[in-house]
Amino acid sequence: MESSRISLRQFKLSDAEDFLNWASDDKVTHYLRWNTITSTQEAFNHIQQVAIPHPWRHSICLDDRSIGYISVRPESGGDRHRTHIGYAVGSDYWGLGIATMAIKMAIPRVFEKFPFLVRLEALVEEENVGSQRVLAKAGFVREGFLRKYGFNKGEIRDMYIYSFLKTDEIAL
Repeated sequence: MESSRISLRQFKLSDAEDFLNWASDDKVTHYLRWNTITSTQEAFNHIQQVAIPHPWRHSICLDDRSIGYISVRPESGGDRHRTHIGYAVGSDYWGLGIATMAIKMAIPRVFEKFPFLVRLEALVEEENVGSQRVLAKAGFVREGFLRKYGFNKGEIRDMYIYSFLKTDEIAL
């Protein structure tokens, strides 16, 4: 995949149909904290009420069409030096390196937008091997295994924690 075709931008209400294409796929939303989107109206509402007002949630675009998302929300108070990063890409685009490219594009933008950040963190479910590969290829370090740590879709799940520090090098 040519990196020139991949971009990150803020969501627009006009993304609703493209958003629905990937957010309606149970394979994509399986590891996400939000449920599968089932209609254009629900997609529109999600973009309007969740994506647009979010401090930093961007659409991952292929030729300017939304095929996924990437987001960070810095912690507050004494933890404001760190943030969790989350992302998803439509299953039609899995294995093409798009999620890795998007993360590599996002890292410097996030540190520039939030200069007080020192650390990006990602929590990945044990079974989500694809996402583990994405993070490793982007230069994140697997720091540990957290037993029964994350609650998602009615279950408490084992997670790996990955990090990327402001001083780390983005993998080439």
